[in-house]
Amino acid sequence: MPQRGSPALRRRRLGLELRRLRESLDMTGDEVSDRLGWSTAKVSRIENAKTLAGSADVEALAELYGVERDLKEVLVTLRHDAARKGWWERYRSSIPDDYIELIGMEAEATEARNWEPQVVPGLLQTEEYIRSVVQAGQHAGQVPPSFLQSRVEIRMARQRTLLYVPDPLIHLSVFHESVLRNQYGDARVMRDQLVHLIEISELEHVEMRILPQDVPPPVSTGAFMHLAFPDFQDVVYEEFLPGGRLIEDAETVYLYERAFGHLMERALDEVASQELIKKTVNYWNR
Repeated sequence: MPQRGSPALRRRRLGLELRRLRESLDMTGDEVSDRLGWSTAKVSRIENAKTLAGSADVEALAELYGVERDLKEVLVTLRHDAARKGWWERYRSSIPDDYIELIGMEAEATEARNWEPQVVPGLLQTEEYIRSVVQAGQHAGQVPPSFLQSRVEIRMARQRTLLYVPDPLIHLSVFHESVLRNQYGDARVMRDQLVHLIEISELEHVEMRILPQDVPPPVSTGAFMHLAFPDFQDVVYEEFLPGGRLIEDAETVYLYERAFGHLMERALDEVASQELIKKTVNYWNR
């Protein structure tokens, strides 16, 4: 079974630590590349986690920066862990790189804050609802038909490894009331999805709130997920038509944090949200 843990995040940690060491010595990337006989681009790619440093590269940088033995062991361990493959890597050929990055980051996040204006948040979807959403994307030309099963498997694996484990992800979500009636699949699929929302909302680490139809959304952005980590800066994954993008700039991430706070303030509380979902179940019992 897939396990939590993110080589992608460890690659970022390694890059940040190597940059911190270089800057602590007031060295430029050009100086490092000159001393090691590398290109300046290689130094930049390693520090920005675009390329995983080789074992010999880490050794060379540690020696150049004069790091102590304990810190050197930390760097070597980070590099070793970053070289491992996450369970999602086997799906790389069927999903966009930005989605791979999201899965890799959320695998080690402690909290996710998700705004969804059109569909049920991905981590709260039933298997048949997922299939119906992906099929709708196929009809719009967004998802090749051959990728249907892998997309379903990936989302189900994300749920198992993030929400149904001893140390689960804290998942906070706000979604628009219209999501409860936006039909994906037949009435049975929708009814089962809403019943699932009621059940999963009982989990201590899952909190969902609904923005009522008569309340204008306080933000004009599309769907996004804000991820928080215990020892890494927050990131945001923003969705748009071609796919999505990871946002790491601290000031921009803060804007999304404030936006989610406004959504939480305008949404119904947990109890009222559950009651609205229960009432809407009857709509799909027709």
